[in-house]
Amino acid sequence: MPHAVVSQRQRGRAKQLRQAMTRAETLLWRYLKANRMDGVGIRRQTPIGNYIADFVCFSSKLIIEVDGESHDSEERQKADQQRDAFFAAEGFQVLRFTNEQVMTNLEGVVEAIRQAASAGARGLPPSLTLPHKGGGNIDTDKSNSVNTDKSRGTQP
Repeated sequence: MPHAVVSQRQRGRAKQLRQAMTRAETLLWRYLKANRMDGVGIRRQTPIGNYIADFVCFSSKLIIEVDGESHDSEERQKADQQRDAFFAAEGFQVLRFTNEQVMTNLEGVVEAIRQAASAGARGLPPSLTLPHKGGGNIDTDKSNSVNTDKSRGTQP
């Protein structure tokens, strides 16, 4: 997927938001990062257009928003609807959870994300695994195209 052009201002704002995440966002991020939800990659505080999504899974076209009390006002809810409409126009499904839902029912929130991510990924080809930094093993023997590293007990 080609990268969208992101202004330095948006990039800086996203970095600030990553450094100042709410308790609920931090809790959810630690869980998602540690458990890797069936190998689905999720990024946090990611710029998309003029917005910054709390969490995004590009392979499933899924955005996860964690909302605090500031989202209770009518004005903020209208802004959230515009934001969600933009994301939908870009092909994303948006899941919204309150801080309280994350803090009191983390397992339920994660299960809802897992189901939405797997539903969004159906029909899409699996992502290719990128090599680790450093290039990984380069097999110079053209007759053996399968890596049989017995010391690790793995094969691609």
